[in-house]
Amino acid sequence: MKIVFSCLLAFVSLGVHAQKYEYIPTLDFSQFEFKKQVDSTILVKTEEAIVSLDIKGEYWDNTVYNPYKEATVEFPLQLKFKDSNYASPIGRNKVITSRYGWRRGRAHKGIDIDLVTGDSVYAMFDGIVRMARYNTGHGKTVVIRHFNGLETTYAHLSKYGVKENDTIVKGGYLGKGGVSGNARGSHLHLVVNFKGVSINPEYLFAFNDENAIRSEELWITKKWTRPNAHNSKRQSNIELMLSEDEALASLVKRNKVYVVKPGDTLSRISVRNNVSIASLCKTNAINRNALIRIGQKLVIEN
Repeated sequence: MKIVFSCLLAFVSLGVHAQKYEYIPTLDFSQFEFKKQVDSTILVKTEEAIVSLDIKGEYWDNTVYNPYKEATVEFPLQLKFKDSNYASPIGRNKVITSRYGWRRGRAHKGIDIDLVTGDSVYAMFDGIVRMARYNTGHGKTVVIRHFNGLETTYAHLSKYGVKENDTIVKGGYLGKGGVSGNARGSHLHLVVNFKGVSINPEYLFAFNDENAIRSEELWITKKWTRPNAHNSKRQSNIELMLSEDEALASLVKRNKVYVVKPGDTLSRISVRNNVSIASLCKTNAINRNALIRIGQKLVIEN
């Protein structure tokens, strides 16, 4: 009797639900093609199709810092981000102690962020660890390749928290900061590369509390990939190029003339005009040790 009564309740319940939901939508999956997705593959949705990108498909080498020596990069270069912000690479306030630019007579291809040895270091975006090993100059280094083609480098670490070919998520733990390699004091040396070409990180990202990506779509010219066009002691003037037309228009050189004033040196002039001494000397065909005169005119190439 109990069994009959239970079956009767179940039948009534189904009838009530059927009245409440007169139409239950269903999905027809016959139009979709399913494929197995491997670790290095991401499905990118575009307006026309879903495209599969394999970031380990080319130039994947765990043993060298730059596997892209045979690759070519055309400018202006377009970069896209799926997010509006990044994960901070450190867990404290980001204080930049040295910027992308010309420094002590050579190229400084990243930025230095202050930290204390033992501070945790984190991935800025999702990706795959391409390299996690000691590199001359950089010391203990982790390189992550991301799904938009960028690679971020985290150098001078004291301890590894990942191994090569690991899949890493945005904000994932990479290791501990330190002073390994050619470092003057503990700091994180952060480099952003695209196919082996370094990009000024401050053009792409605002290193503030908001961890903002400056734009979800950016165009990059060679200016932002040449350390000798920037001063490592101060932030370059950021003028975003949000379209190809803007990028092409920026390639037209706009020079200005600077008249040397009393007390001026090449160093002071370079800082005041946000250009490197190397660029200043090259444009004016002078030696960095050359004497400059009051009233002398120097061309500043922007």
